[in-house]
Amino acid sequence: MSRVNSTVRRALAITAAAALALSMAACSGSGGGSGTKTVVWSTWGTPEELTRYKDFDQKFMKEHPDIKVVLQPVADYGDYHTKLLAQLASGTAPDVFYIGDDKIGQFVNSKALLPLASLMESSASKTKPADFAQGLFGATKKGDEYYAAPNDSNPDAFWYDKVALKKAGITQDPATLASQGKWTTAAFLDMNEKLHKAGLTGSMFWNYWSTHYSWISSQGGKAFDGSGKFVANTDQTSVKAVDVLAKNFQDGTFIVADTLPEGAGADSVFVTHKAGFFVQGRYTIGTVKAAGDPQDYDVAPWPTPSGKAAPTGVAVSYLAINAKTKNKDAAFEFWTNFLSSQGQTARLQGGGNAVPSIKGADKVVLDGYPQHAQTLLDMRDIGFEDNATEASVPGLSSDISDKMLALYQGKSTAKETLNEVAKMIADKTGGK
Repeated sequence: MSRVNSTVRRALAITAAAALALSMAACSGSGGGSGTKTVVWSTWGTPEELTRYKDFDQKFMKEHPDIKVVLQPVADYGDYHTKLLAQLASGTAPDVFYIGDDKIGQFVNSKALLPLASLMESSASKTKPADFAQGLFGATKKGDEYYAAPNDSNPDAFWYDKVALKKAGITQDPATLASQGKWTTAAFLDMNEKLHKAGLTGSMFWNYWSTHYSWISSQGGKAFDGSGKFVANTDQTSVKAVDVLAKNFQDGTFIVADTLPEGAGADSVFVTHKAGFFVQGRYTIGTVKAAGDPQDYDVAPWPTPSGKAAPTGVAVSYLAINAKTKNKDAAFEFWTNFLSSQGQTARLQGGGNAVPSIKGADKVVLDGYPQHAQTLLDMRDIGFEDNATEASVPGLSSDISDKMLALYQGKSTAKETLNEVAKMIADKTGGK
C-alpha cells in the first residue's frame, strides 16, 4: 500500500460537487459473455505493485476459468478518485475498486458500495469479518454492515536509526525498552533532547490524522468519544499531550516531514543518519535497504507514560464492490480471494511494503526484516483508522492537518487549535 502524506491529501480533497455526483452512481459497465463473467477492477500503485496485482489476476483466472479479470490501473493517486467518481456517475465504474482511507467515508455514505456483511459470512467467503483486525474497518462499518474491507495495512511505527542514536550518546535501544515495558514518554523525549543537542533531528512525522491522534492516544488522551464527537479540546490529558507535541515541533526537536524541501526530504535525512526517529509504515524497509545499511535500523511502537503499548494509527486502503455491478457473485469471488490470507500473502511476500490486515498471513512480516517485526503486527492488532466522523467529510482531514501545522509552527496554542478543530468538525458534520 502506498504512502499518502498530507500534502497529497490536501491537493486531492474531493469537492462537494464531486460527492454529489457519486451519490448518483449508476451501474457498472462490465458484463460477461459466452459463459464467462468479466470482473473489471481498478487501483492505483507503483509499477512493482501493479506487477504483483497482474500476477494475482493471472493466478485467479487459472483457478477460476469462468471469470475473466481486467485490471484498470491509475498510476497516480491524485487522479484516481476523481476518475472513479466520474465513472460511477456515468455508469462505467469497475466492479471492484480500491478506495483511500481519506476518501472512504463519503463513498460509504453515497450508497455506491455493495453491502458485504452477509456475503462475508457466507460459505463462499474466505474473509469473515472476525478475521480482520477490527480497528481497521474505520468508516467502512455502519452498525452491523460492512461496505469495504482493508486490503492490507501500515501501522505508523517509530523507525529508529541506531547510528544516529549512538552519535547522540544514547546507549539504550528503543525496541529493547519496549519489550521490557520501559519504552516511556520520558525515555523517548530524553533521547530526542540528546539528538537535538547533538545537532540532529529528533523525530520526523507526517502531518496527518495518524500523527495527531496517535500521540493523543499514546499519552492517555481521547480525540473522539464513543459517539464520534471530537473531545480532545475538553479532555485535559489530550490538551497537555498536544502541547508537548507542539513544543517539540516548535523548537526543532521534531520535524514535520511534509515541509522538508525537494532533494532533502525525510527519506534522505533518515538514510544519511541525521535523524533518530522516523514515523512511517512497513514500506520504510525499501528506503533503508536501498541505502545499503538496513542493519542500522529497527522499529518500536509509540512511547507511553507507563511503557505499556497503546492503540495508535494504522493507515490502510480499502477494497469495495460497486453496488451496481452486473456480476455480483463473480465480483465477490474476486474480492474475497484478493483479501484472503492466501491473497494477501501472495501480494505482500518479499515486497516489504505493507502488513496483512487479516489473520493467517503474518508470516510475510515475521520472515523478513526488521529485527522487531512483531511490533508491526502488535500495533496492527490494537490500532485504529481515522475516526468515521472525520473520514466521512471530503477534505476535513486535510483541513484539520492545516490547523495542526499552524500549531506546530507556533502560530497558535494547543488549546486554541483544538477548539478550532472542534468547531470545524461540528460545522462540517452538523453538530459532531
